[in-house]
Amino acid sequence: MNKASLSISSKNYSSWSMRGWLLLRFAGLEFDEEVVPLDEEARSELLLESSSFRVPCLSHGIVKAWDTLAIAEYLHEILPEAGLLPEHPAGRAYCRSICGEMHSGFASLRTSLPFNVKARFPGHRVFGRAQNDIERVTTIWSECLERYGGPFLFGQRTMADAIFAPVVLRFATYDVQVAPVCQAYCEHIRALPEVQEWVEGALQETDDIDELDMEF
Repeated sequence: MNKASLSISSKNYSSWSMRGWLLLRFAGLEFDEEVVPLDEEARSELLLESSSFRVPCLSHGIVKAWDTLAIAEYLHEILPEAGLLPEHPAGRAYCRSICGEMHSGFASLRTSLPFNVKARFPGHRVFGRAQNDIERVTTIWSECLERYGGPFLFGQRTMADAIFAPVVLRFATYDVQVAPVCQAYCEHIRALPEVQEWVEGALQETDDIDELDMEF
């Protein structure tokens, strides 16, 4: 199998880069990491001022996929044994649904709690629609953990855990308090070697975006 490459942006600021990167790591596909410099276009994307995201982008032979869900589905097709989707059709449908909801929704959460691995804002107050988004996320987590028994959303690690992992880090950045069952899930995700590796990479970055380093 040809070695893949994945284009990503800042590990500190790019939640979608993290999702794509984790999907490849969870699938066990070897890949070269190509970092897109934080030029003005990349900064506009991270500041949600642009709708045309360039990262993450997977290149694998003749295949090129730059949508995170497309990357997940492609990896499932070529490496089904990795278990990125649950075995049962009902579980796969539910997994695809919550991943799609994360992919297309939660705009208030993204804008009010920008992804910033290095930052910490103790006691941060969350208002309005962002709080509604947080409650919806924790409802999804609670339902999955109850239905499938944990410690991952579908019992075993799937694409859903890669898709929601950046939310776990967002909650840590902004000191979001959640129910014990969700807190246990957050701690489990943060302890994953792949997540710890991503965080370590973020902590080593020196290029800052001032607009994303202030408390909102």
